[in-house]
Amino acid sequence: MLSVIPDRSLDELGRAEGGPDTLALLVRDQDTRRLLLLRVLLDAADAAEPAVCSAAQKTRLREDWALLAETEAAVRAGPGPAGAADRPATAPARDRILYPLAGPWALRCLRCLDRTGGPPGPDGARELRLALAHFSALATVVATRAGIPFHARLTAHDGILVLPSLGSLHTARPGDVPVEVAATDGRLTLRQHGESDVVVFLESGFGAWSGALAWTPAHALPGLTPEAAPMPLDDLDPYRAGPEPLHPTQSGPTTLDDAGRKRWLQAWSGTAAALRTGGEHRLTEALALLRCLVPLEMPPGAEGRGGCSATRREAFGALFSSTPPSPVAFAATLVHELQHAKLAALSDALVLHQDDGQPRYFAPWRPDPRPYDGLLQGAYAHLALADFFQRRALTVAAHRESAWSQHSRYRAQVGAVLPALVGSPQLTVAGRRFVDQMVAAHERMAAHPAPRGHTVRAEAYLEAARTLWRQRQASATRPNE
Repeated sequence: MLSVIPDRSLDELGRAEGGPDTLALLVRDQDTRRLLLLRVLLDAADAAEPAVCSAAQKTRLREDWALLAETEAAVRAGPGPAGAADRPATAPARDRILYPLAGPWALRCLRCLDRTGGPPGPDGARELRLALAHFSALATVVATRAGIPFHARLTAHDGILVLPSLGSLHTARPGDVPVEVAATDGRLTLRQHGESDVVVFLESGFGAWSGALAWTPAHALPGLTPEAAPMPLDDLDPYRAGPEPLHPTQSGPTTLDDAGRKRWLQAWSGTAAALRTGGEHRLTEALALLRCLVPLEMPPGAEGRGGCSATRREAFGALFSSTPPSPVAFAATLVHELQHAKLAALSDALVLHQDDGQPRYFAPWRPDPRPYDGLLQGAYAHLALADFFQRRALTVAAHRESAWSQHSRYRAQVGAVLPALVGSPQLTVAGRRFVDQMVAAHERMAAHPAPRGHTVRAEAYLEAARTLWRQRQASATRPNE
C-alpha cells in the first residue's frame, strides 16, 4: 500500500485531474488492498470455529486457493506441452481476484465469518455457504482460462450456477443442484444428474458460448478505444448488488435483454469521442480506472432525468448505472463517478480531514444536510463536471448553449460550498493542499466565463436551492406545538 502520495500527484488530483502515473499509483494501491483483503479472508476462515466454518468448507477453500496458485505458476512458466500453446500471457488468478465485484464478495464472506454472537442461524450458514461456493466458481474460471485440465464439483444455488466472466447455467431442477465441471482444451462440460451435458466454449478474452438454451453467456462491450480490452457489461455476478442503495434515487441491478444491451452499445460507442470533447484527460482516467459496467434498473419516473449511477468503495473500478440515454450523458456520468472513485482511493491512502461525520453542511445538489466528507465528494465530482462542460462549450459549437448551461450550474454549486471546505479546521496538511487545488481549478475557469444569461440563471437556481434548504432545516428543528 502507499506510504506517501507525491505532492505532484496530490496537486493533480486536487484539480480533479490525474496523469497516467498518478492514476496508476491509485490503481496499484487499490489492487494491493484487495490482495490483503483476500489474505484476511483466508486467515479468518482458517481461524473460524467449526460451528461457523466447517472442516469441509475450510478444506475446499484451501483446495480452491491451491488451484489459483497452480494456475499462476503454470502461466508464469509459459506454454507447456499438449494443448497449452494458447494459454494467455496474463495472470488470470490475479485478474479475477482484482475484478471489482470480487470486493463485495470478499466483504460478504468476512461478515459471515464474523459471528461474535455465536454460531450462525440457518440463514447465516446458507449465506456463508453461498459465498464460499462462489470462490470455487471463481477458481474454476481461472483454471479454465489458463488452459489447465481439471474436474470440480460445484453447486447451482436457486437453480443458477454463475461462472464469473463466462456466463451462467440454469439447471433443470430448482434449488441447490450439484453440477460436475470438467475443463479441457478450451471448453467446459457441465453435467447434471439425469440431464444432457452442457458444453461451453470459451471466447477469446471474455465470455463463453454454448448451443444449449440453459446457458446464458456473459456480455462485454467493445473496448473504449480500439486498443483497449473489452469492457464487461456484468448483469450476472451475484455480488453486484450492495447491501443498500447509496442514494435515494438509486435502483438495484438488472438483467438486460437483447434490446437493453443494444441501447448500452449505442451509448457506449460514442462515449470515447464525447469524453475527448471535455479534455483528453477524461478519456485517460476512464481507460485507467474503469474495469466493468453494472446495469441498474431505471428508477420510476427517472426517464426524463437521465437515470441513476453510483460507485462503491468496495468495488473499485466498477460503474453502476441505468441505461445511458446518450453518449454525452454517459460521458458525463463517467466523469462524475470516476471522481468519486479517485477521491475514495486517495482517502484510503491518506487522511484528508478529521471531521466527526455529522451532517451539517448545505449542498446545492442534495436536499438533506451533508457531512464534511459527503460535501467534499460532491464538490469534487461537480468540479470535474464544470470543467468537462466548459471544455465542451469551447470546442463543440453544436451543443454550446447546453454545455454552458450545465457548466454554469455546476460551477456555481461548487463555488457555494468551497468556503465551508476551505474553512474547516479539521483538514490535515494534505487535505488543505488538496482543497486549495480545488479552489485554484475553480478560479481558473473564470478565464473563460459563460455568457451572462447562463450565469444569472445558475445563481438564481442556487439561491432557490439555498432558500428551500433553509426552510427545510427550520421545519426540521421547530419544536412540536
